[in-house]
Amino acid sequence: MSKQTVNTRKIASVAMLGAIGFLLMFIDFSIPIMPVFIKLDFSELPGLLAAFAYGPVSGAVVCLIKNLMNLIFHGSTGGVGELSNFLLGCLYVMPAGLIYQRVKSRKGALMGSLTGCVVSAALSLPINYFLIYPLYGKIMPMEAILGLYQKINPSCTGLFDALLWFNVPFTFCKELLVAAIAFLIYKRLSPILHGRK
Repeated sequence: MSKQTVNTRKIASVAMLGAIGFLLMFIDFSIPIMPVFIKLDFSELPGLLAAFAYGPVSGAVVCLIKNLMNLIFHGSTGGVGELSNFLLGCLYVMPAGLIYQRVKSRKGALMGSLTGCVVSAALSLPINYFLIYPLYGKIMPMEAILGLYQKINPSCTGLFDALLWFNVPFTFCKELLVAAIAFLIYKRLSPILHGRK
């Protein structure tokens, strides 16, 4: 297969995975132990598959495509939700793809996925605290946002507390679920993504 054919296939596959990620954003679930505005979805899955198949930059591009599409066709947070999803998605799929590129085995995929989970969850705290929630505060009063957390756990004294006890573990568990699904399907999808079927 020529280099041009490979590049064309890669571009088309990344675009398709971005579109699938966008569609997966519509399949979300409320979690009783989380505030109502935080939903569980598996839209990072196509980004992780792209990062494994084509490298970390392709994974980030998939995250960008799905969030741009969501902003254009379905955005309801003035771009703040999409910015958050993009940043945390990249922090998950890029370390995973980078490690898998160097160690192309199940062990490498596992190490990469777990590293991505930890990086994304850990950095979700400063990103949410200093950037995302101050931006959300321009749309919805911070007291109202904090009130939604305190409804579940009245002992939350402030935003930092809420993010530490709710958002960080939620992000870690969400990305862990995505990794588990990727492990189940990547081996079967890999030949298709690489044009061997």
